[in-house]
Amino acid sequence: MNEALSELLAVFFAAGKPLAAGELARGLERAEEEVRRLVAELGRRLEDGGLGVALEEVAGGWRLIVHPRHVARVQQVLRPRPPRLSPAALEVLAIVAYHQPITRPEVEAMRGKNSDAVLEGLLERGLVEVVGEKPVVGRPRLYGTTQRFLEVFGLTGLEDLPPLEEGPALLLRD
Repeated sequence: MNEALSELLAVFFAAGKPLAAGELARGLERAEEEVRRLVAELGRRLEDGGLGVALEEVAGGWRLIVHPRHVARVQQVLRPRPPRLSPAALEVLAIVAYHQPITRPEVEAMRGKNSDAVLEGLLERGLVEVVGEKPVVGRPRLYGTTQRFLEVFGLTGLEDLPPLEEGPALLLRD
């Protein structure tokens, strides 16, 4: 692999996000046309999966991804592990997951306990996020689960959550 392709591959590896031709051209100090040619060449070289990665064109640029041939093995090795959560954190997370978007006072009403610290901990861990404000007096924050929540618990979407009648979700009945 020549030096220009090696540099391009290194940039894609380090970026972790899609990069547009203009951005690459400025950073690599090359013409956009040359960058497009290099990207195409790199894409061809990665096509067979022999290096485990591929280029994907997305959002007006390109990014490095795991080659589809290797996705299953990567998932097997890097399977997200659920973080250790206290019973209170699990309870609040379940309430948010099943009733989102939901305000802190609504969570507290369901639990019968103050939930400030627990919600703050879930925010810090990236399992819940503020998704808006409720259009009522005081405009309380609305909380919902994150993409990380889905990844950590192995869900493709919220529709994969078990029905409320099953397991620990019994705690969530209104």
